[in-house]
Order: sequence, then C-alpha cells, then structure tokens
Amino acid sequence: MNSASKKAILVVSFGTSYENTRKLTIEAIEHDIADAFPACPTYRAWTSKMIIAKLKKRDGLTIHTVKEALEQMLLDGITDVIVQPTHVINGIENDQMKADALSFRDRFSSIVFGNPLLTTEEDNQAIVRVVADEFRNMNPDTALVLMGHGTEHYANTVYAALDYRFKDTGHKNIFLGTVEAYPALDSLLRAADSFHPKKIVLAPFMIVAGEHAQNDLAGADPDSWMNRLSSEGYEVTPVLKGLGEYPKVRQILVEHVQQAMNVSV
Repeated sequence: MNSASKKAILVVSFGTSYENTRKLTIEAIEHDIADAFPACPTYRAWTSKMIIAKLKKRDGLTIHTVKEALEQMLLDGITDVIVQPTHVINGIENDQMKADALSFRDRFSSIVFGNPLLTTEEDNQAIVRVVADEFRNMNPDTALVLMGHGTEHYANTVYAALDYRFKDTGHKNIFLGTVEAYPALDSLLRAADSFHPKKIVLAPFMIVAGEHAQNDLAGADPDSWMNRLSSEGYEVTPVLKGLGEYPKVRQILVEHVQQAMNVSV
C-alpha cells in the first residue's frame, strides 16, 4: 500500500430506534473498534432505511446508509475501506450490505469485509462460552431462553446448531430459538418442558435490545415470549441486554476487523 493511501473502517449495523440500547450496543462496538485501530477513521452506516427515517423525523438525527457513508468516505479522501458489520449472521441484511458496498468497488483502491459475529466455527465456540459465562451464576434448575431474530435465509441454520452446541457442551439449561424462523418458541416450550425448570430467564440473542426485545420478548401482548412462557406456569424474568453490551462479544467483532485488515494488506 503506497504512502498516499488512506484506510478507514465502516461499521455497519441494522440500527435501532431505541436510544438507550443504541448507546450501550452499537455505539459501544463503534468505540471499541475505534479504540483498537486509532490510525483508521471509523464511520457508521445502518441498513434499515425505516429506522434511519424514523430517527431523522423524531430526533433530527442523520445516519447514513451504506452508500451514503461510502460517498462521504470518498469525499474525505479514503482510498481503502474495511467494512465491519455488527450483524449476528451472514443473512439477508449482510448480503444486501455487501451488494451496496461492492457497487463502489471501482471507486476505491480496495473494499474488504469483516465477518458478522457468527461466521466461523471459532465464532460459534466463542459465543457459547460468552453466553454461558454471562449467566454463570444462574441456578442450575433455572433455564435460560434466548431469542434470536431468525431469517428465511439459509444462514438461519446457525441458531439450531448453536442450540445443540449449548447442550453438547454441558449447558443443558440454555435454549436458543428465533422470533421469525426455526427453532420457534413452540420448539423451545417442548424442550424447556422436558427440562422442568423452576424458573426461566429470558434474554435477547441480538446485538441490540430494541423492538423485538421490548415487544416480542418482554411486551404486554399475550403472544410475547414472556407471556407465553408465563401462561405455561413458569416464573419468567426478562433480561433486556443486547449482545453488544457484552465486552467479549465486542471483542469478537474487533478481531474480525483485524482479520479483514490482515487480508487487505
């Protein structure tokens, strides 16, 4: 890379309209990445145009789409881009993000991508350790039920694989399902019922504790996971803490940036 080159990192998130969780998750990830790579300017983009529009109207907050962020990077003289998503899996959002970024490939010297949170076997092993450690003080007869997002994309298989991996590594009381795909709550109810937990701790398996966590997981609607589980007779405690709040999760994403930089050298 010649001396005139200028490298920067674009951190891409789905986004959230909930300010509190944004600061604790997305902004915390961005800060950790910026701190780890002080020589590289860090930029932000979100993929949800609906949330971007909502924040613009409600808060007067302007957040770039991927294409808008890349246009700004060009104006700033950036030549080489490392794109690091905060997406959990290589799903639809990540595919679209890559397509948007690669439409600029002829305008930069290089564009490389860091992996989403769960990409490699090492990532999957790491997240099991992180979650198990986060809830290590939980009573053994309490079940932890995690709510992932889920997708029709084939990458959705990672959720069932992780659910199995929790059990296979000795965490018989940890269950992972999704709100929009498989394993659904009905599957988890059957599995939890066979475990006979006295209590259930309910937590999002998503980067932010946003709309899904507030409504689908712990909302007042009878169909929320909390109310469905409560109606089955379980004592349910929701923990509205996004994965982005876990320092070790943020560290995985920092490592993914480093891996992408190593590829781009």
